[in-house]
Amino acid sequence: MPTRILPAVGDADAVRSLTTLLSQLPDAEPVAPVTDSTQLVDTLARLAAESVDELPEVVVVHERIGPVPALELIREVALRFPAVGVILVTSDAGPGLFQAAMDYGARGLVALPLSYEELASRVNAVAQWSVGVRRHLGAGGDVFSGVGGTLVTVSGAKGGVGTTLTAIQLALAAQASGRGTALLDMDLQTGDIAAYLDVQFRRSVVDLAAINDISPRVLADAVFRHDTGVALLLAPGDGERGEEVTDRAARHIVGALRSRYEVVVVDCGAQLTGANATAVEMADTALLVTTPDVVAVRGAKRTVRMWDRLQIRKAEETTIVVNRHSRGTEIQPALIQKITGTGIAGTVIPANFKELQGAIDAGRVHELDGKGAVRQALWALAGELGLVKGTEGAAQRRGGRARGGDRAALTFRRRKELGR
Repeated sequence: MPTRILPAVGDADAVRSLTTLLSQLPDAEPVAPVTDSTQLVDTLARLAAESVDELPEVVVVHERIGPVPALELIREVALRFPAVGVILVTSDAGPGLFQAAMDYGARGLVALPLSYEELASRVNAVAQWSVGVRRHLGAGGDVFSGVGGTLVTVSGAKGGVGTTLTAIQLALAAQASGRGTALLDMDLQTGDIAAYLDVQFRRSVVDLAAINDISPRVLADAVFRHDTGVALLLAPGDGERGEEVTDRAARHIVGALRSRYEVVVVDCGAQLTGANATAVEMADTALLVTTPDVVAVRGAKRTVRMWDRLQIRKAEETTIVVNRHSRGTEIQPALIQKITGTGIAGTVIPANFKELQGAIDAGRVHELDGKGAVRQALWALAGELGLVKGTEGAAQRRGGRARGGDRAALTFRRRKELGR
């Protein structure tokens, strides 16, 4: 069977040189090259959506690819498409870069200027590795081997609007429908998911912050498997340790979760940090929860504008969720949409704190009455977002996600340093 090779090269001269050599390799089938990191990830995602077998066995990444740096791109490909072998083409073939490339998930390194013998040897070895991985995945197992899990972030217009409850119920609905689901608490200083679910834990997201290569085993050691089946990656018990989760660490952690679970829900809280800015920017769907009152809606508008200024997410790529809604409220969803310039969820969450109080006080929100209006609305929202099996296409129909999480987080950090 021919080896399918996808070159990812931004330089026109390098494209010609590389494709010429690849076409001369025995049993090689080079496909049309991609010219930037976004196009590469989109192409692999489209192929993986059809079948893992449609993916190329080998991706060759040139060192000058952009806008995402080559090593970061290799990590994303390795995490999201574990059956694809990646080769880095670089002018610096020293041991330092070689070790870094391996740490980021590359399967090989080829030095510039290109040599036919070296390229042929690397491609052959990586192709054999890829075939072996696919054989293993095809034999079954608990590894989700699709395009990469659906990522939904839930942020609050201000504190107390129901962000955590919304995130938890979305995750529970997805898990109950048969989709492997992870719930990440990225409200790093004041996260309460553990309290809402009556969980005692030792490990948290901070334990992954300093790990460059988050293997499936390392990830499994950090998550807490709840009785409902949802995998929990919790905020640290000591809030000051939240600073250890940098924007880069957040990108690695979210990428690792997406490679293992069909649905990843992230509770981002109401405060913006570099870490949750990265998660929001990476999300397939970014939700912003508000209540229909002047203070909360003003907070939602302020958040949307801030995300836009920091190039984290555009207003039209954000979806407002209205919580504690009632027909008698002066501020209705259509007005909130007009004020914020965002999309708005068709499902509104009714005001009925009496239904929630006992479960929240007991830390058992996973035991909410299935017939309760709030719980039914939140699970209906999960269906609207495509998180429930049989509705997977809904989130894509609502609009694509933005890309370049590193860029957004770097912009946030730069503005923070300038004191803006």
